[in-house]
Amino acid sequence: MAQLVLVRHGQSEANLAGVFTGWLDVPLTPQGEAEAREAGQRLHNFHFDAAYCSTLVRSRRTMELILSELHEDNIPVYAADALRERMYGALQGLNKAETIARYGLEQVTRWRRGYEDAPPEGETLHHTLDRVVAYYNEVLAPALRAGQSLLVVSHGNTLRALRMQLEGLTVAQVEALEIPTGGIRVYELTRELAIGSMTDL
Repeated sequence: MAQLVLVRHGQSEANLAGVFTGWLDVPLTPQGEAEAREAGQRLHNFHFDAAYCSTLVRSRRTMELILSELHEDNIPVYAADALRERMYGALQGLNKAETIARYGLEQVTRWRRGYEDAPPEGETLHHTLDRVVAYYNEVLAPALRAGQSLLVVSHGNTLRALRMQLEGLTVAQVEALEIPTGGIRVYELTRELAIGSMTDL
């Protein structure tokens, strides 16, 4: 069976500061670097044929640290815009608490968690799902059908969208889904890409 391992990047400076990040390119905090190394340690029994990440530095750095822990620095690595975080538009860089005070918790929750609710000038989670699933179908699925083991390091909303597709989650389930920084989800997949098992590490 093929393996697909999804990892959310470690804590970023924007996560720590409590601001909307989206496509802002912010580095990991020291805690985020530690979370990335710990993720690598939890994956010590895994061998990957290739690794994929977004083009944002918090994703790329997390992947680098994981592969360093695994001593797999020489496997093929691919960075793709399609794996970027959801675009938060006009909210990017704004403090979350101040945004709630201005617009109200209900509105901000819809922008943050809603499947069809777009922040001003930003993407819906549905839009994010469309680009992530297209990348999965075009790039990841052929490698998985060939029996490869793949590492994907990406972002909270990107991985929520991909998990919705892979696991057949409902809108309500994906809106409630939380993925912690450094969180790991492991899938064992058949050649037909059916899920044989899935585990959180």
